[in-house]
Amino acid sequence: MIRIENLVKTFGSKRAVDGVSFNVERGEVLGFLGPNGAGKSTTMRMITGFMPPSAGRVSVGGHDVMESPLAAKRLIGYLPENAASYPDMTVKAFLDFAAELRGLEGSKRKQAVNRVVELCFLESVLRQSIDTLSKGYKHRTCLAQALIHDPDVLIMDEPTDGLDPNQKHEVRNLIRTLGKKKAIVFSTHILEEVDAACTRAIIIDRGKIVANGTPEELRDMSELAGAVTISAHGATAEKLSELGRVEDLGGAFRVYPKDKRQSSELARAVVEMVAREGWKVEGMYSERGELDEVFRRITLPDTVKR
Repeated sequence: MIRIENLVKTFGSKRAVDGVSFNVERGEVLGFLGPNGAGKSTTMRMITGFMPPSAGRVSVGGHDVMESPLAAKRLIGYLPENAASYPDMTVKAFLDFAAELRGLEGSKRKQAVNRVVELCFLESVLRQSIDTLSKGYKHRTCLAQALIHDPDVLIMDEPTDGLDPNQKHEVRNLIRTLGKKKAIVFSTHILEEVDAACTRAIIIDRGKIVANGTPEELRDMSELAGAVTISAHGATAEKLSELGRVEDLGGAFRVYPKDKRQSSELARAVVEMVAREGWKVEGMYSERGELDEVFRRITLPDTVKR
């Protein structure tokens, strides 16, 4: 549904997006991760046709966004960062207006508005003017306009920014549900959202893609992935070091595999050593990779990594 080839955007001498390429299929929810200034919003603006690329190509549903902008944009629902609205309009009037812009008329417009009102839980504020809404309800209203025409492609820039925990949970559930039938890209800097809503994630840094994979594949890039933490009477770092690098945690030891390809065998090797040495185990478990560790290692300059 979305095909991006060697996308570049320059602002003067600054190369904000530098040769980005990726595809998004129907039924896929892609999390677009990166630190502030990495090029996430700029990339999304080019996908939607809001901003022309300096080089490269974007197609949506087989339509080139620059050559056939109307055909491409008909397939897209867009929730930009700090989504704009008309504060003096009521929620109902704003959604009617958005539906009209999308070419919906008569009963189809009414059905579309009713559908997104229910989908985004806006029934209680339908007659309020937008400037009287809380930030959460304003955000839902702007999300509703992006969904008004039931698009095949949904592009959302920081869709949970500024929401309270309950509202974030609602939006993530909605993204997961919509993602079963649509192609979705949403940017975020909140790593927990990768697990909560994404089938795949891309990490972008300084305009370049530095990682691309499922949440589990990204976790496997973590130094922690496959390590074994053990607390046992009699266990020593010297003995455990036969199996891999050992970190003393003060009352426990963490053993890292010598080779990532053999990480699945480490737990079995530790169990065999425990039995052989007669150690009394208080606790033992295999570590799961941490996304924040992967993110920091990939995106932070070496001079500031800790």
